[in-house]
Amino acid sequence: MEEAKWHQILSKVATITAILMYVSYGPQIYGNLTGNPTGYLQPFVAAINCSLWVVYGYGKRKKDWPVILANAPGVIFGLLAAITALLA
Repeated sequence: MEEAKWHQILSKVATITAILMYVSYGPQIYGNLTGNPTGYLQPFVAAINCSLWVVYGYGKRKKDWPVILANAPGVIFGLLAAITALLA
């Protein structure tokens, strides 16, 4: 398999995996909202990290969509998890 094709496949698999990782904050958010609070620090730091990666991917001359798409859910779900933990 040629290198360009391999990177294209890898970027798609990595993007899907990253999205699933951040969507998995759902049960933590639900727990926070139903009176079973969890820590806020890890999802907050994840949201900051993902924000930096989104800015990096968007700031490149040729937008790095796999990086942007993989990290955008981390910003949203990380912040939701952190905020709901702090409010619980």
